[in-house]
Amino acid sequence: MPDSVQIREVGARDGLQSEAPIGIEQRVELIESLLAAGVTRIEMVSFVSPKAVPSMAGAAEVVAAIGARAGVVRAALVPNLRGAQMAIDAGVDEITVIMSASAVYNERNVHMTLDESIAQIASICATEGVPPVDAVVSCSFGSPYEGDVDPAFVSSLCARLREAGAGAVTLADTTGMATPRRIAEALAQTGSDVGLHLHETRGTGVLNAYAGLQCGVTRFDCSVGGLGGSPFAAGAAGNVATEELVALLDDLGVSTGIDVEALIGSALLIEQLVGHPVPSRVAHVGTRSRRPVTG
Repeated sequence: MPDSVQIREVGARDGLQSEAPIGIEQRVELIESLLAAGVTRIEMVSFVSPKAVPSMAGAAEVVAAIGARAGVVRAALVPNLRGAQMAIDAGVDEITVIMSASAVYNERNVHMTLDESIAQIASICATEGVPPVDAVVSCSFGSPYEGDVDPAFVSSLCARLREAGAGAVTLADTTGMATPRRIAEALAQTGSDVGLHLHETRGTGVLNAYAGLQCGVTRFDCSVGGLGGSPFAAGAAGNVATEELVALLDDLGVSTGIDVEALIGSALLIEQLVGHPVPSRVAHVGTRSRRPVTG
């Protein structure tokens, strides 16, 4: 096991993008809560059309309300060059771009071919003033439209994205098709210098993260409360809950710098903000050291 891992908290973006819109002040309150828990890398917003994703309206206002902070990386997801320029103008510290290992999903999600996506990502990376870019490859472990995805093909996409200027690459299990075996097979091709963005669609998200740890991965995307999932992928469930992974890592002696008890408070806050229970089990029953009292 590694001594430490880096968590990129995506609850304020991925966790809220499929929810009914909440106010900018409430989103800022959530982000402040996560920062207070020790989160240092956070995907806060997405610079997309508010008509397409109403819950992400007001992205620039959210970024401005948080402001630049020492030791904190404020990330924003952008779908295209226009969104990237808006993110640069807002002063974010990192840009996340996305394409898919599934040609059909890529067309449905961003309305581009794979080659067109890579060309646009190259343009974003070449834009003046652009911060570091993390390229996320969705459907890296399987496509709901095309089935299995060849790990060698995923590896070739990672290489092309790095050549296009991406400073980091993250493999995403967009619809929860990964298993520990498939995680290991993909990482055998790509190497462990990638991030993992995992979902709990089939209940294997934390298990897949553990498999990634065993293969040497040290960067993980998680969403407080376990909320999230692509609004463009039928059946997509929430992300791995940040507090569930951090609780496991704490028990393994792997440092994240995040206070899991404070994080549980953030999970219960987001539950109040969205108006329904979050799927995270740790948020409701606590960690091993804080077990509920039963009859």
